[in-house]
Amino acid sequence: KHGRDAAAASESDTTRRTLCSVPTPTRSPYREIEGGLTRLFNKACTAYGLLSDGDRILLALSGGKDSLVMAQLMAERARIFKPSIRVEAVHVVMDNVPYQTDIAHMQEFCNGLGIPLHILHTSFDESTDKRRTRCFLCARYRRKAMFDFAVEHGFNKVALGHHQDDFLATMLMNLLYEGSFHSMRPSMPMEHYPLTIIRPLCLVPELDIASYAAASQLVRQIAPCPYEDRTRRSEMERLSQSLCTLHPEARQSMWHALEKGWG
Repeated sequence: KHGRDAAAASESDTTRRTLCSVPTPTRSPYREIEGGLTRLFNKACTAYGLLSDGDRILLALSGGKDSLVMAQLMAERARIFKPSIRVEAVHVVMDNVPYQTDIAHMQEFCNGLGIPLHILHTSFDESTDKRRTRCFLCARYRRKAMFDFAVEHGFNKVALGHHQDDFLATMLMNLLYEGSFHSMRPSMPMEHYPLTIIRPLCLVPELDIASYAAASQLVRQIAPCPYEDRTRRSEMERLSQSLCTLHPEARQSMWHALEKGWG
């Protein structure tokens, strides 16, 4: 009897060790990235009051990774019961700028998300204001077309895909070149339109978006504008990265400083 009890105990220990040795299921790297991205997106929407029940939101879709990821997150958020929001996307084609994007691909992308895509066409005449660069005029008329469309079709908000690194680079550029401490805001009512601009990726570092786009094999449109001059902004982005390397908490400190400035 004693031998049988010992054998049973030994068998029980073996079974227990076997059960304990079964590896615990782990989340895939893709799911980890997606989960982190979604948490920051939801945190921004809550912390800065970006979404309200009944919102009709027009998503500015350029075809780059930032706007594509924003569209995915906003489309998923629109499926949640509260707050009840409706989202649609818009892409503006500047007819007198020699570059193209794959409209068919963007249409397929939006169809997959279940959101309508509107294609607008506009242009600008640089002779009307020779003090402004082509890049400035292109951006001005592109946004004017988008805002006019939003008002005419009953939207109350326009969502832009600026991420946290865009905010910090703008802050540094204004600080060093203008002597003022300010940047974009997560939510900003417009002065000349009955619209509010929201930036739901404001808490998301660009690296997280790039990692998600790569992990999800997100096909982004690469259509560099021939008039775009990103030299100064690129310098500020490198400066921001250097500050974060120098001090790991620099990103959070700069962001908290911006929040204090917003009141």
